[in-house]
Amino acid sequence: MIRRAVGAIVTYGQQFLIIHKVKINTGGRKVDIKGEWDFVKGGVEDNEDLKQAILRELEEETGSTNYKFIKQFDEKICFEFPSNLRNKIGFDRQETTLFHFEYVSDPRCLKPLDNEIEEIMFVEKEEVLKKLTHMDTKEFFGKYFSTF
Repeated sequence: MIRRAVGAIVTYGQQFLIIHKVKINTGGRKVDIKGEWDFVKGGVEDNEDLKQAILRELEEETGSTNYKFIKQFDEKICFEFPSNLRNKIGFDRQETTLFHFEYVSDPRCLKPLDNEIEEIMFVEKEEVLKKLTHMDTKEFFGKYFSTF
């Protein structure tokens, strides 16, 4: 079974928003994880529109709705879940549709609405590539934002 997910690459001037996630939602239950740096991402709920889902995730993970839509990417990030995680979450693989948004307010106002996110920051492009935890996300970012 495929888990549909969304993600947002958010720009603010020449900087990019990244988050430090310390919990994941596994079928309605939040589980502590080692901690990973990523873009805002999350699962799509049943019958939820992709754009509606990413706007919800942005609000949940940053506490803000002050985003301007730029683009939805055609290419998706796809991966297989490890077997131990498949049993816990009930999905074999994930397909993530990514979006580009611009943040249009004061970055000091960002604060997650739940305890999944430990830290939110805007960083330069080079720092994004150093901090991102997942290689497939690094590759996607490098492919589409190398000239940003």
